[in-house]
Amino acid sequence: MAEPQRITPREQDASRWYHDVIRQAGLAEAAEVVRGCMVIKPHGFAIWEKIQAAMDARFKATGHQNFYLPLLIPQSFMAREAEHVEGFAPELAVVTHAGGKLLEEPYVIRPTSETLVGHFFSRWIESHRDLPLLLNQWANVMRWELRTRLFLRTSEFLWQEGHTAHATHAEAQEEVRRMLEVYAEICEEHLALPVVRGTKSATEKFAGAVQSLCIEALLPDGKALQVGTSHDLGQNFGKAFDVTFQNAKGEQEVVWQTSWGTSTRLIGGMIMAHSDDSGLVLPPRLAPVQVVIVPIFGRGDGADAVREAGSALQKELQAAGIATTFDVRDYKPGYKFFEWEQKGVPLRIELGPRDLQAQQLMVKGRLASAKQTWPRTEAVAQVQAFLTQMQADLLAAAHARQAAMTVEVDDFEAFKAIFAGEGSRFVMAHWDGTAQSEAAIKETTRATLRCIPFARDETPGRCIVSGRPSAGRVLFAKAY
Repeated sequence: MAEPQRITPREQDASRWYHDVIRQAGLAEAAEVVRGCMVIKPHGFAIWEKIQAAMDARFKATGHQNFYLPLLIPQSFMAREAEHVEGFAPELAVVTHAGGKLLEEPYVIRPTSETLVGHFFSRWIESHRDLPLLLNQWANVMRWELRTRLFLRTSEFLWQEGHTAHATHAEAQEEVRRMLEVYAEICEEHLALPVVRGTKSATEKFAGAVQSLCIEALLPDGKALQVGTSHDLGQNFGKAFDVTFQNAKGEQEVVWQTSWGTSTRLIGGMIMAHSDDSGLVLPPRLAPVQVVIVPIFGRGDGADAVREAGSALQKELQAAGIATTFDVRDYKPGYKFFEWEQKGVPLRIELGPRDLQAQQLMVKGRLASAKQTWPRTEAVAQVQAFLTQMQADLLAAAHARQAAMTVEVDDFEAFKAIFAGEGSRFVMAHWDGTAQSEAAIKETTRATLRCIPFARDETPGRCIVSGRPSAGRVLFAKAY
């Protein structure tokens, strides 16, 4: 049995703490033989499957179907939308040889699929009766990152990418907003992670889009994490790939398209938002194991009775839809307590001969400082109530942190002071709407304009850097 490793305190070294939490929870590790990539281990992948299931159900409820496109994209496709190729050029990985021979045309390993979608949409769409076309792809992508961090930024990552085509711009815009709200619901209802919904600036929008919407999460160090984006592609890709349809009047028109995506970055945000120096903390809705039962056999002859009672309790909880593990491995209870705590299991139940005799359960929540007892007869109701309350408490704590770390600033000197060194917060400040002022703020402070929030103070003011008129406050922060 390997000696358990300890987690570096967050205040001592936040980066090492983050990677220690991931290691100790068995979520992932760097794929050292493949530059910039990671191996997602079973516990980490099980969390992704939970996110995937919740999201996929919402996609299908809003009329979308899953499909799959090739991993390789002809290099010439990337060049057909000028802004798109310029935006992605530094991140592309290119295949030049296959079967021992030089390819006539290189392939790009999928960084995103808008170009390939354009090609196939041009074949699949003929009439207004074919619209809207609402598709989603669960896939992997590659973007050649120079600086990586597990889950938050890796060269290859898992994601979903939605792609839709519509007869009118209004319909496409409605789709863009609807899918952003789906992402926000997943973050808040499942990850217990509140987000700010808003519009990206023209500088920060997706390469090839007319407009990009996003959701931004605040992490405990004050930095922002973009956890979902939804793009109005206008007719840019439709024109580039000749995606047209015959309208009800018999006229040919170019379709209006959208794309939207989230990734395994969500897991990184969840880890950062909730975990502590004892390890991973999982919102119950995303926990692959919500309850672990640890038997305490003692020295007497009651081992069989404990096993029987533990197995019965496991079946009872599972029948109620609660993901439960009965840990009968040949390890000491203390070792199991430590392991399951670091894996982020929301609730631990200890069951020994004394508990059987007293018809009680000894329980400890992941964030609780002490154990408590519950009547055995109330096990299901108590566990359900506990999981519901923990989910709500994590969201409330994250909301409180976001409120406490969001400030309004009207003076550029005060703005610079907030972002000095490694400092960051959510800062609501006035901006004149120009790329020049946005670039000056970024160059001076390393803070970026995260979004123009939908729900913002639209009282006119003066840009903090130029002094020119501003239509309202926008959100700035340093970001991952």
